[in-house]
Amino acid sequence: MEKRVNRRKTLNGTVVSDKMQKTRVVKVVWVAKHAKYDKPVQHMVKYKAHDEKNGSKIGDSVTIMETRPISKEKRWVIVDRSVN
Repeated sequence: MEKRVNRRKTLNGTVVSDKMQKTRVVKVVWVAKHAKYDKPVQHMVKYKAHDEKNGSKIGDSVTIMETRPISKEKRWVIVDRSVN
């Protein structure tokens, strides 16, 4: 029997909103070098992530993983949480 390899994307971010039930807004920030000017540029994206037990609060560092569509905008699920 073969072990199945999980190939889903994972990202690390910070919870910025916990006002919805079972949903958290997670801000993911990363730094990339500008193609022309060779200067570090900060990029930011907000993802809506599913949190079944409403366990994470604003300011928590979380790891989110890609999943099947749960609702119109939710395609991520929180898999790990650590409090800052």
